[in-house]
Amino acid sequence: MPQFKYEARDRKGKIHQGVMEATSKQILTQKLKENGLRLLRAEHKTKSIWTKDIYIGNPVKPIDFIVFLRQFATLIRSGVSIVEGTNILSSQTESKVLKKTLAQIEVELREGSSLSAACSHHPHIFSPLFINMLLAGEASGTMDTTLERLADYYDKQYRTKKKLQSALTYPTVIGIITLLIVSFLLVYVIPTFEELFSQFDSELPLITKTIISISDWILTHLWLVFFIAITIFILLSLFFYKKTTRIYIDYVIIKMPLIGKLYQKALIARFSRTFASLLENSVPILDSLVLTERIVGNEIISSVLRQARASLETGDSLADPMKNHWIIPPLVVQMITIGEKTGSLDYMLHKVADFYEAEVETATEQFKALIEPVMILLLAVIVGTIVLAIVVPMFTIFNTIQ
Repeated sequence: MPQFKYEARDRKGKIHQGVMEATSKQILTQKLKENGLRLLRAEHKTKSIWTKDIYIGNPVKPIDFIVFLRQFATLIRSGVSIVEGTNILSSQTESKVLKKTLAQIEVELREGSSLSAACSHHPHIFSPLFINMLLAGEASGTMDTTLERLADYYDKQYRTKKKLQSALTYPTVIGIITLLIVSFLLVYVIPTFEELFSQFDSELPLITKTIISISDWILTHLWLVFFIAITIFILLSLFFYKKTTRIYIDYVIIKMPLIGKLYQKALIARFSRTFASLLENSVPILDSLVLTERIVGNEIISSVLRQARASLETGDSLADPMKNHWIIPPLVVQMITIGEKTGSLDYMLHKVADFYEAEVETATEQFKALIEPVMILLLAVIVGTIVLAIVVPMFTIFNTIQ
């Protein structure tokens, strides 16, 4: 909420100065009046990095947001006003951030602001897509339908995202376990056996010498290993968020074996569902393309959408730039072409999204079924190699002792 640095006078003429939170000067004046003060002057106080709210991602859980939208749609459909509906949901929601935000929005609504304008002051919760669909809903007088469509959209996006996360959870966990086991063996176990082996003059196998050399190098250059790991992480993070290099990272991810096709299908589903939802809610097609380009989360598809927008602006077909691009499947191009010709582009895109969301679900199950034995085999090979490097010379030592 905005903060005001104010100067006010009480009934005895004494000057008071301070800082108070308020959504506007009118609200600030009212608050001070209730405390027996008359506002003389006020100015916005800029929040420092230490006092302002910092959010990583969306601070409201998707489930809480979806429930809020469905409840809001039901209240509006039942004849409850937007202001009262906001008040009811502010008191009912379990999300602290959403509760605080809705309370601020209610104040702005009572001051005469529209819902879309009030929500636009909270971009950390309400995306540009959300605001534009609200604007269209306000203009057409179909706010309940708009909120229901938004709930459906966010629900399907959330389910697709969870399927991708579930597919990647198993290999990620196995990968971390493998790294921890290997690190433990190389840092703690191998040095112990190295001391044992050094007490005997027997020739060590090549595999044992190799593992011991790796262990010695890691122990000698432990800080260097940490420095390299942190440097790689920082460089990858910078490359990932830099637009000029992001397109190459997106290309590599899509071309990866197993996960690449699954990721591509999820992107097509996201692009189709977003574009369809905007068109269905009467957002202009060029604005819909701009919003979809920002939301889709992949620079390659975003570049295709920019070309499609340029094609529309010159009077050509939306589907033309997509026909010869490898990332857009022929099925999608055909459905968009039919939708353009028949005037049912939003319907066709919804059908494309339905198809690829089902494909993501099927591909996720296949990926999980395939990756489990592969990861177990990989873990067995890596750990087994280190264990074998210890066991083989042990037999030689036992034979020497006997």
